[in-house]
Amino acid sequence: MNRDIEKAATDVGQQPVAIGRQGAVTIYDVARHAGVSPSTVSRALGKPGRISARTERRIQDAAAELGYRANPMARALPTGRTQTLGLIVTDFTNPVYFDLVRGAERAAAEAGYTMVLAESQESGAAESNAVERVRPLVDGFVLAAPRLDDEALTAIAQDTSLVLVNRAVTGIASVVVDVRTGLSAALDHLRAHGHSSIGYLSGPARSWINARRWEVLMEEAPRRGMHIVEIPTTEPTLVGGRDALPRVRAAGVSALVAYNDLIAIGLLREAQATGLDVPGDLSIVGFDDIFGAELVTPELSTIRVPLGALGEAAIRVLIGRVDPETHEPAKAEFVPRQSTGPARSR
Repeated sequence: MNRDIEKAATDVGQQPVAIGRQGAVTIYDVARHAGVSPSTVSRALGKPGRISARTERRIQDAAAELGYRANPMARALPTGRTQTLGLIVTDFTNPVYFDLVRGAERAAAEAGYTMVLAESQESGAAESNAVERVRPLVDGFVLAAPRLDDEALTAIAQDTSLVLVNRAVTGIASVVVDVRTGLSAALDHLRAHGHSSIGYLSGPARSWINARRWEVLMEEAPRRGMHIVEIPTTEPTLVGGRDALPRVRAAGVSALVAYNDLIAIGLLREAQATGLDVPGDLSIVGFDDIFGAELVTPELSTIRVPLGALGEAAIRVLIGRVDPETHEPAKAEFVPRQSTGPARSR
């Protein structure tokens, strides 16, 4: 074991991972097999392109034949860099994160990084704990729709590279979606179908993007001569949408825009279960266009967000390949389907 520790300091971060009972394959083994020096192996595997292509290929073939695997944690010893990035989302079970995670992973892999994923379960305290657990392992974080307050996020950013998704905090790089385009198109669609009184099924109180969507709706609905009311939900899930139906009925609105597709689908199912016709009695618009939005009956009208592109952009900003000051915000797009239709005359 002492021999392995000594080699970690001289391998320039290429400390191997143990493989089976025979122990670890080291760069010294690869060097002997390829007929080169250990330092040449370190350069070839740690920073490709610094030696001749022929020698580099011979070393790579030798490493593959012997089953050599570099340990990114050992690489961090001499360099202070792990080539690992952290992505923390609010809820693993929310399909909204599927494409965002995939886009982030794609951008990280293209840049030679490994990505670690954690969740906050919609809790600021859990989010803070996740950051502290993962911080020693990564070179920086992407926090998607974080629930921590501005002060806590600023404290994290003081000694950790940080990018926020769908959250704006002064002094911290962020990648956000321009929701006005999609919301305005949805309101135009509803107005054209005779809806003059609509509701917004809101999301978590600590969600910045929830507040932003409500602000835009409050600005744009009156411009179209439409009355709008905010209707709270218990949680941003199917259950939250289901539980909101009594409040929706009490509000007397003919159409709704929901904080996300899960709430919208939960409401749609509960409305049908109690005898309401969608869209005859109630038109429903979701948000995000998650997988499954087209699988319900009727298919859900929604506001599509380019989540994969959002994840990619966040990683590229984090590693310095995109300037957040010049990054163009992604635009939301309204997708009309069968859950919206003409308002029934009252």
